[in-house]
Amino acid sequence: MKKNVLIIGAGGVAQVVAHKCAQYNDVLGDIHIASRTLAKCEAIRASVHEKRSMKTPGVLDVHALDALDIEATKALIRKTNTSIVINVGSAFLNMSVLTACIETGASYIDTAIHEDPLKICETPPWYGNYEWKRREEVEKAGITAVLGAGFDPGVVNAYAALARDEYFDSLDSIDIIDVNAGDHGRYFATNFDPEINFREFTGVVWSWQNRQWTSNKMFEVRKDWDLPVVGNRKTYMTGHDEIHSLSRNLDVPHVRFWMGFGERYITVFTVLKNLGLLSEQPIKTAEGLEVVPLKVVKAVLPDPSSLAPDYTGKTCIGDLVKGKKNGREREVFIYNVADHKAAYEEVGSQAISYTAGVPAVTAALLIADGTWDVKKMVNVEELPPRPFLRLLDEMGLPTRIRDEEGDRPLSSTL
Repeated sequence: MKKNVLIIGAGGVAQVVAHKCAQYNDVLGDIHIASRTLAKCEAIRASVHEKRSMKTPGVLDVHALDALDIEATKALIRKTNTSIVINVGSAFLNMSVLTACIETGASYIDTAIHEDPLKICETPPWYGNYEWKRREEVEKAGITAVLGAGFDPGVVNAYAALARDEYFDSLDSIDIIDVNAGDHGRYFATNFDPEINFREFTGVVWSWQNRQWTSNKMFEVRKDWDLPVVGNRKTYMTGHDEIHSLSRNLDVPHVRFWMGFGERYITVFTVLKNLGLLSEQPIKTAEGLEVVPLKVVKAVLPDPSSLAPDYTGKTCIGDLVKGKKNGREREVFIYNVADHKAAYEEVGSQAISYTAGVPAVTAALLIADGTWDVKKMVNVEELPPRPFLRLLDEMGLPTRIRDEEGDRPLSSTL
């Protein structure tokens, strides 16, 4: 039986999700897109039709929705007979959408951890502050809730699980490396929601080292990596969602996340932060208007989806895993390289959105066919990685592996 899908959100990632659902609508059935701004949903629908992404004739409908309104979200799930909700809206929506799924029996997928608008960088593990508290509710409702099914978190979690299962007897460290070597031609812009982007970096940098939480400041710890395709790149250790589940679900002493930053990003970020313009706390202007500085910054920056037409270059994201196999130390790098131009030509979005959106649809397909329909709340590393990676390869995000045997497609072993 087909599983109708409701996509919540209408940004660049939602556009990718809509195109990919359309390409597999023989399995996923009716497709619905919902957001507060109906015009954005309509633009995504037009893009899907323009690129002829629908595999078979079917429903592709749009709806105006404030997903913080749980009753409205429940009503839309029931009205559309939705079986799977793919939440790619703001991270502030997660708990409201999850509640609607629990109360209607729909499966739930998201791509990022929940955030409270008035709190930044809460006490680790982050999933323990919101999502994991609701495990019992999810299991009692008999629904599947897959957390963090984007790329990072998401695919990198599956890479870690694959390494644990097949390449090592014991793990010593997982270093997740995310480098965007693309160029969008703008003086300054963020690749996804500026508000969420900046919030990641204004608080404490949490990493898992020596089996305990370790704190650093942003841009305090730097490391250069020689990566496939994109070459030698400068990265900084930062906090990220997947550290918080991998540290709990895998027996590994060290989990760190490294992201590439250019000098311009660091300079602009530092100036904005020092001026107080990245604060999430409301302030009053001299005229008595109440504003949130971070939201003002978001309003003046380019919409990330507008970057796609001019984006060139590639991304490289992967896991460098170290440990032991058969008593010997070894090192494996499991990774993907995505191309901005190719992503735009296929679905009208840049590669950052593509790498986040494709895995969410892959998860939906695995729930639909029963492979991942586990009827409980899980992070991606708790699920079988091979079916996920095999399907990702088919859907446009092929995995490669670099180890002592060389650099080769992972598909040769799948």
